[in-house]
This record gives sequence, C-alpha cells and structure tokens, in this order.
Amino acid sequence: MHQQDDATEQLTEAIVEYAVYRVRLDPPLDHSHTVAELTAAAGDTITPQGIGGIEALRVFRDILAPATISVDHTKFLSFVPAAPTEAAILFDLVVGASSIYAGSWMEGSGAVFAENQALRWLSDLAGLPEQAGGVFVSGGTNGNLSALIAARHQWRHSTAGRNDRVRGLVVASTGAHSSIASAARAMDADVIAVDADERGRLRGDALCAGIDALSDDDRARIFAIVATSGTTNAGVVDDLAGIGTIANELGVWFHVDGAYGAAAMCSPTQRPKFDGIERCDSFIVDPHKWLFAPFDCCALIYRNPAIARAAHTQHAEYLDALHVEHPGEIEWNPSDYAHHLTRRARGLPFWFSLATYGTDRYAESLDITMALTAAVVEMIHGAEHVELLVEPDLSIVLFRRIGWTSAEYQAWSERELLAGHAFVVPTSWAGETVLRFCFVNPLTTPDEVGDILDSMR
Repeated sequence: MHQQDDATEQLTEAIVEYAVYRVRLDPPLDHSHTVAELTAAAGDTITPQGIGGIEALRVFRDILAPATISVDHTKFLSFVPAAPTEAAILFDLVVGASSIYAGSWMEGSGAVFAENQALRWLSDLAGLPEQAGGVFVSGGTNGNLSALIAARHQWRHSTAGRNDRVRGLVVASTGAHSSIASAARAMDADVIAVDADERGRLRGDALCAGIDALSDDDRARIFAIVATSGTTNAGVVDDLAGIGTIANELGVWFHVDGAYGAAAMCSPTQRPKFDGIERCDSFIVDPHKWLFAPFDCCALIYRNPAIARAAHTQHAEYLDALHVEHPGEIEWNPSDYAHHLTRRARGLPFWFSLATYGTDRYAESLDITMALTAAVVEMIHGAEHVELLVEPDLSIVLFRRIGWTSAEYQAWSERELLAGHAFVVPTSWAGETVLRFCFVNPLTTPDEVGDILDSMR
C-alpha cells in the first residue's frame, strides 16, 4: 500500500504540474493528426497490465495533446472558440477531484446553491422574474431540446390532453441553429422556417406573415416560437421584442437560443440589442463560449421552472427519496429541469470565475472583444482584397476574399493551420464560400488579425 501511495502522490504532482503549466502556457495552435500517425506514435495504450499513470500522461502530453487544436489560442477564430479564465480552469480540477453528484439537492446542495447563484445573475441580465431558474446542461443542443420538451409539455397540458397525439410544430427562422431541427427530429415534431432578412435576422413582421400563411390546423399545432440572439454564422440578433410580442399574444412558448450571443447581455453597452428577451419563457446561453468557462457548460433558464419540472422529472422507486417535501425548505433538483438525470456540477467553474473576478470584469472583457470586432471591420473596409458581407451585431465578422474560389479558401485555411499561424475555416453565405472570424478571446489583438488578413493577399 505504501508503494501505491507513493505512486499516487507522484502522479498527483505530475498532473497538477502539467495543469498549471498548461494554464500559464501561451498555447500552441497545433492541428489534428491521422489515425495512422497517432497509432504509430502512441501505440496500444490500453493493455492488461496498464502502462502506468506517468507514462499515460507522457503519451497525452507529447503525442495526443499536440494532435488537438487549442481552442483558447488567440488565433482560433473558427466556429465559436472558448477562452476560459485561469480561475475557471483550475477550479474544474477541483470539481473533478471532489466527486460531486449534482443531480439532486440531497447529494449536492452546496454545489447546486452556487450554480443557482450564477443562474440568477444570468436571469437578472435577461430581466426575468425572481422565480426564474434552471440548470446547467452540456451544451446548446441539450439546452434547446430540453426547453422545447418543456414547451410541448405545457402546450399539451394546457389543452387537457386534446393534443397528446397531435404532432407539434415549432416556428423558427431560416437562420436558426441546426440544433432546433435536431430537437424537432428527436421529439418527432415539425419545424416551419420563416425567411430571415438579407442580414439573416428574423423580424416580427416576417414571423407574423409566416404564421398567417399557415392553415388553421397548423397554427393550432404551434407549441413554440424560437428566436436567436446571435446567429452562429453571422452573429445577428433577431427582433426579440417583435417576436416576443407575437408569441405572447398567441399564447405560445417563446424560446431564445442565445448559446453564443446572449453572453453580451453582461455588457451595459450591448444589453439594448437584447431588448425583448425579458418576454421569453426560456433561454439558453453557453458560458463555455463567450463567458470564459471551460467545456461543457450551457445555462438553461425558465421563466416558470415548475413547467420544466413537470415535463422532465423522472419517477422511479429509488428516486422517491429525492421528491419528499420538507415544509419551509426549498430543494432544487437540477435533474428535474432538463433531459438528463446524472450530471456533474458543470456550472461550478463558471460560478468560481464569476466569484473570483466579479461581474464588472466580465463586462469589460466583452467590451474588449467588441472593440476588436469594430477594429477588424475597419481593417476590412480599408483593404482592397477583402470585403465585408454583413455589418456585425456582435463579435462575428463575415467577409469574402475577393476573387477566390472555394478551393482557394480551403487551401489557404489548411496552409494557415499547418503553419501554426491561424485556424479560420471557410463557411458559406447565400450559397457563396466565404470566411468568418468569431471573436470571444479578449487576448486576441488587432495586430494578430491584421496578420491573418495580410496572409490572404
């Protein structure tokens, strides 16, 4: 046992040393490797006797980690990057080491209490009432699915079972995230996509016209209207006030997918762009995107959590103890508010970062990335070889390299990544291959982005 304790202590020190090193590191961009390359370098790591923790750590550090792109690199500008704070990363180690089950209040009340304070801050940013609340789930896809399950439950419950066998209908935008269609498939529901405008924004008048064009039977099937506060491809915020007004007048659940963009609500300078979100019945925002938390962390918040609890609570004999009511006490079981049961306390690193740095620092960091976005837009306007496609609402910049073909975009992207210079992948806009920057890292500088633009000359 003493020998085993020494080995454990040695491994603990090695892992903590590596974690601290990685947090302080100016991360290399790196790139993916082929299966053949990784097999040749790593060999068989799963063996009957094991290779030992120190050797396994060496394989990860020297072979596997360099085969993964550093999402927190300042020139990782594809998809939606991440830029977790040092406090959030380090506390993620604590969460893993603490063996917390955060699905119930009985087993994880301290963790759930802290998570709920972070959820309360987000609820207040959106202007939701005091009773609003929710849960941290794995990502936006899970958050959107869970919100829509609650929406359909409410729709069916409100008609006393009349719609229990009716196939529901979700109204969204042509600019909505792919997870909305994915959720509908999982729920065996339909989606009607209303055309967004030329900027990719869903407007209230277009939504109204789209609903008016439906048959009476289809209008009766609508159980949710989905708006996006920060479309993934262009970063455009839908007309939340107009859409919310229509949803409220129709008595239809209003859900806002703010996985990427709703983070900007924490900046007073950006908050007016989200006017109307206070009308929502639910919304999501991913702290692992633009709120400086590590993967995986999506905040799902409901105006009336009791509806979500009725839709999601799982019932089984062994779970009965979790649902015993204690007069005068409020117990919050996070497993009751989404399509899950087992869950880690994934909101704790976000809570710890908020508690460590304060919300003012978050607002400042958002404003830094917005200032960077404005500077890059000016660079593009001043250059002859690139052209802006959409004036950004948030921190996504969509532009074309004039004269390039799809093959040239792809070749440039691969060249930049292999050189360790930047990670920028092509996207499409109105059927054309173009490029897209997404800024969430306040450490990214205008000079770095200028170098990327210069590499396209």
